[in-house]
Amino acid sequence: MAARRRSETLLVTTIRAGERSRHPDELIVEEPMTVQLDGITVSTTMRTPGNDYELAVGFCHTEGLLAGCAVVGVRYCANGSAVGSEFNVVTVETGGRAPAPRPRLGNTTSSCGLCGNDAIDELCDRLLVLPATAPITMDVLHAIPEAARAAQGLFDTTGSVHAAAAFTPQGDVLLVREDVGRHNAVDKVIGRLLLDGSLPATGLGLFVSGRASFELVQKAWSAGFGTLVAVSAPTALAVHTARRAGLVLAGFVRTDRLNIYSPERLAP
Repeated sequence: MAARRRSETLLVTTIRAGERSRHPDELIVEEPMTVQLDGITVSTTMRTPGNDYELAVGFCHTEGLLAGCAVVGVRYCANGSAVGSEFNVVTVETGGRAPAPRPRLGNTTSSCGLCGNDAIDELCDRLLVLPATAPITMDVLHAIPEAARAAQGLFDTTGSVHAAAAFTPQGDVLLVREDVGRHNAVDKVIGRLLLDGSLPATGLGLFVSGRASFELVQKAWSAGFGTLVAVSAPTALAVHTARRAGLVLAGFVRTDRLNIYSPERLAP
């Protein structure tokens, strides 16, 4: 299959110092993608085409839909032609071993659909507190945004996508994925790791190019990452969740500063 178009060239008008000019500009493509598990629709999300199998597998894993069952196949459109659905329907297959999913209505958004302590308690019911691992040094945390930035080709082209990256305690970036949605970029990273047999991601760090929402902490916890690094702020619910998970959460990460939100206090 030919590579999907991820950006589109359109003519725009730029006004600079009162002068107008027309020129082509690259804009990110955004299309809906429906995720199915064993043929049952579980979600529809707006995403940037590309790495669709990773996105679908990562979503099913981080939402707890797989329940530990192995993925035996991933394909476009379980019920018809992939071309007919414009490659916008992906089904993850477990051979019927995963619990029958509850179909969801509407699009996946930044809202988790729960609130406050109920959301955290639900996660604690299905996820174990993360195992203690050697802490990633501050020097590595400071350097990760720039290290991941070097692989953000779509951002260079369009300026309008988020990125997620998995990195080692030594600061080596293992993979980077970009998408119009923060949660999609994270699911693509996690889906790739799952398909490669590299989950749980014990000891690894996860970088995100935007804020750290509850949803992203949930996904990092589900995948077994020990550290989540964000260039922007976390939400209060994200911090409470990270502390319950035993997840190190750093925000506003720059080369010369960062905030540690979880754990509540750093050891001397």
